[in-house]
Amino acid sequence: MKLGEIKKLIGAEILAGEDKLSVLEIDTACGADLMSDVLAFTHENTLLCTGLTSAQVVRTAEVAGLSGIIFVRGKRPSDDVIALARERGIPLMATCLPLFETCGVLYGAGISGTYIREQHGPSPASGV
Repeated sequence: MKLGEIKKLIGAEILAGEDKLSVLEIDTACGADLMSDVLAFTHENTLLCTGLTSAQVVRTAEVAGLSGIIFVRGKRPSDDVIALARERGIPLMATCLPLFETCGVLYGAGISGTYIREQHGPSPASGV
């Protein structure tokens, strides 16, 4: 699913990476506030949903090779964090949905979780 479709599904605002909305394909996502969990349990090309808005989130996404970051619960990072993401080419979005509901909407639309994908293959909703 294209990043732009995900933006519409969760009613998100794009904060960085507007150029990737129509080209970036997303097939896995995770929800986490512990960056150690993100590093331990995700893989490249995963979309991170989080309530953390610090620069550490962008740096973790860069190290882990993540596709982008969605800030949940109406949280917005500072301008410095947005600038860092633009510099590193990492798309940022913000949604008013809570973490659980954001992940649920994505899963229902066919985006697999990283654990399920590794253990059981693509989500049943994806049909892939």
